[in-house]
Amino acid sequence: SNGETEKKEMGEEEKSGDQGKRGEEVDAGALFVLKSKGTWWHCGFHLTTSIVAPALLSLPYAFKFLGWAAGISCLVGGAAVTFYSYTLLSLTLQHHASHGHRYLRFRDMAHHILGPKWGRYYVGPIQMAVCYGVVIANALLGGQCLKAMYLVMDPNGEMKLYAFVMLFGALLLVLAQIPSFHSLRHINFFSLLLCLLYSASSAAASIFIGTTSNGPEKDYTILGDHETKVFGIFNAMAIIATTYGNGIIPEIQATLAAPVKGKMVKGLCMCYTVVIMTFFTVAISGYWAFGNKANGLIFTNFLNPETNHYLVPTWFIFLINFFTVLQLSAVAVVYLQPINDILESLFSDPTKKEFSIRNVIPRLAARSFFVVVATVFAAMLPFFGDINSLLGAFGFMPLDFV
Repeated sequence: SNGETEKKEMGEEEKSGDQGKRGEEVDAGALFVLKSKGTWWHCGFHLTTSIVAPALLSLPYAFKFLGWAAGISCLVGGAAVTFYSYTLLSLTLQHHASHGHRYLRFRDMAHHILGPKWGRYYVGPIQMAVCYGVVIANALLGGQCLKAMYLVMDPNGEMKLYAFVMLFGALLLVLAQIPSFHSLRHINFFSLLLCLLYSASSAAASIFIGTTSNGPEKDYTILGDHETKVFGIFNAMAIIATTYGNGIIPEIQATLAAPVKGKMVKGLCMCYTVVIMTFFTVAISGYWAFGNKANGLIFTNFLNPETNHYLVPTWFIFLINFFTVLQLSAVAVVYLQPINDILESLFSDPTKKEFSIRNVIPRLAARSFFVVVATVFAAMLPFFGDINSLLGAFGFMPLDFV
C-alpha cells in the first residue's frame, strides 16, 4: 500500500542519513558540520541567504549592457532556469535518499552519478573555488560598505579601503567559528529580513533620485562600439548568473532532518518569492533612475560625482550600508560551510567529542587561516562588479546553468 511504501522510504532515508554520517569510514565533516536536523523553514533561510545576497546590487549595472528588453528577459530567464535546475537537483538527491543513499555534498553526488573523476577533478574544485571566491568578494564589498559608513561620519576621512576590508575580515573571523551549518539558521533568518530591508531601501532611493532634478539625465543607450557591446553582454550575463548562483544545494539539503521528501521544494518556493521581490525591484528601479550611468554597486550612484554630495539623506546611506554589511557576513559564513566540511574531515577526529580540545584547536586554526587569506586577497582586489562577473563566468554558470 501507499502508506507502507512511504514508511519504508522514510525508514530508508533515516537510515541513509545516519549512514551518511557514520558510514564505513566515520566522516568528521558530515558529523560536525552537515548535521541533518533542520526543517524546510531553516532550509528556506539557508537558500535565501545563499542566493539573495548583495550581489543583486550589481543588477542595474548588468542592465546598462543589455537595455530594457534584454535585461528583463535575462532576469526572468535566470529565475526560471535556476529554479528548475535547483528543483531537479533536489529531486535527484531526494530520489537517491529514498533508496538508501543520501548524498550530503555536491562532489559526492557527482562522484556517484557522473563518475569518480567528475566529482574529484571537476565539480569539487569548481565548487570550492566558487565558495572561496564568494567569501573574497563579500569581504571586499563589506569593506566598501564600511568605508561608505565611515565617510558619512567623516567626509574628509583618509582611511584606506584595505583597512575596512580587514575590519570586515575580523568580524568574519569570529562568525567562522560557528560550528555547524544548522547552527546558522537564526542568523540566516535575520539575513532574510536584512536583504528585504536593503533591497527596499535601494529601490526607494533610486525612485527618489529618479523623480528629482538632482539625478542624472536618463539615457538608456548602450554605449560603445560593436566589440565593446558584445563583451558587455557577456559581462552582464555573467553578473546575472552570479546573482542567481548557488553552488551549495546538496549541502543545504544535507541540513534537513530525514525524511527530506518535499521539504527542499518548499524551501526553494520561499527563497524565490524573496528573489522576485528583491531582484526585480532593485534592477528595474536602479536602471530606470541611472540608465547607462549605473555603477557596479548601485549605492555608489547615490553620490553626485560632480558636487561630491549625497543625493539622499546621509543617515539613509549609513543605514543601507549597515544592513548590507550585516547580511554580507551571513552570506560569507554560509559559503564557508563546504570549506569547513573539508577542513573538519581533514583535521578533526570523529571518535572524539565535537568540542573536545583535540577538535577545537585544529578547527580554530584552520578556519581562521582560510578567513585571513580570503581577507588579504579581498584587500588587494578593487572592483566588486568585475569579481561578480568572473565568479559567474567560471563558477556558477557550469554548476547551475549547464
